Amino acid sequence: MSARSAPAQSPSFQAPHGIAGHLVGFVEALRARGVPVGPSETVDAGRVLTVLDLMDRESVREGLACALLRRSTHRSTYDGLFDLWFPAAIGARTDSVDDVEIPRTPSGNVDIEALRELLAELLTEEGAAAQLESLAGQMVEELGQYQSARGPSFSTYQALKEVQPQTLLAKILAGLARPDASAFDTEVARRAARQRITGFRATVDAETRRRVAERIGRERVATYGVARQAEEVDFLRASESELAELRRSTQRLARILASRLAVRRKHSRRGEIDLRRTLRKSMSTGGVPIDLVSRKPRPGRPELVLLCDVSGSVAGFSNFTLLLVSALREQFSRVRIFAFVDQTDEVTRFFDARTQLDEAMKRVFTEADVAGFDGHSDYGSALAGFAEKWPDAVTSRSSLLILGDARTNYRDPDLETLRGLVEVAKHAHWLNPEPTTQWGSGDSAADKYQQVIEMHECRSAAQLTAVVSRLLPV
Repeated sequence: MSARSAPAQSPSFQAPHGIAGHLVGFVEALRARGVPVGPSETVDAGRVLTVLDLMDRESVREGLACALLRRSTHRSTYDGLFDLWFPAAIGARTDSVDDVEIPRTPSGNVDIEALRELLAELLTEEGAAAQLESLAGQMVEELGQYQSARGPSFSTYQALKEVQPQTLLAKILAGLARPDASAFDTEVARRAARQRITGFRATVDAETRRRVAERIGRERVATYGVARQAEEVDFLRASESELAELRRSTQRLARILASRLAVRRKHSRRGEIDLRRTLRKSMSTGGVPIDLVSRKPRPGRPELVLLCDVSGSVAGFSNFTLLLVSALREQFSRVRIFAFVDQTDEVTRFFDARTQLDEAMKRVFTEADVAGFDGHSDYGSALAGFAEKWPDAVTSRSSLLILGDARTNYRDPDLETLRGLVEVAKHAHWLNPEPTTQWGSGDSAADKYQQVIEMHECRSAAQLTAVVSRLLPV
């Protein structure tokens, strides 16, 4: 790790408790971001630091990752926190690698066109990671500074605004692809060029976080500048990449739920105590019921009826929940899925083991009758239509699960219809992706529905998994 002149106002980058205390702080930060790290992993990480060259930053990164991480999905969060707790430098980067310096005009200003040419050249070369890192540090220092309300700060947007590396794709591609390359080779080169541009932007972003952390503290930067675990992402604020990561983790979450159900079934194999048989057996012990006799259990898989809002405001939440339920189909004797926006239609036929979720959801919107002329969420109309068209869908053996934010656009919520469905169903629960503090605000009827049906906050996959594992009947 290279040292620089540390600014005097950077107490957060000191390690008053030595390397051991610094490592414990790093572990606590990982735990705060949802990465499970136990005492044994922490001890292993400490042993790793005793045998590695602490001046070799990448060796330290990989060594600690091997000791602390259990799943590959934790890597992006780990890397972000590692860059904050074990920064590549402290203060401004005043050195250059292999004479890589920001070009300047005769007047001393940054020569933007020459800088773009230099960046394109480095992105074309193989093994230029050190030069690109040095250039990124200089760009943040020269172009990324701005005056915030709390004083000088740094911004990735400011550093890249004038350079615009995304517009260098053609130049980088020209350096990567041969003139006589086939269409396949050209496409491979194009993807490689995009990846290099994305990688450089990530390097600038990491450098920006490092400089900002020196001013306001690494703990504050970690709360907003480090990638969250996919399971912790808010459904209503998730980006496309975060939702894609959630879909990839669905099978793992389904396995977790299935294992929890198996444990619950194992613990519930014994039925209720048979008082008559227990008393009869106690005759041999003088009337003392030493051995309890249980009734033979009659296990049965329940039916699941899923009623979900597929409108744009909660689409990510509904999509992920449908994907999770589809992976748990074998846990139920029957699964029926109904979707709605302002009117309800059964969409069970679109979801099977062979159909991808994206294709199934596309068919829901193109073939199912879920949106009327208005096209805005109307829970009252959807509930009334569901009860009228499918009066036998919910029975005494059914577990009813409703997904949605309960925002009715100020229309009649039709509580009586919901009350009738809840009274018939064996279990009835409502999963709401909004925080409880927003239930009943604006056009939300969640506070009214909550008086009729048990409602649960499910803002993230972690919350959803915990709630579903607790609610799914054995």
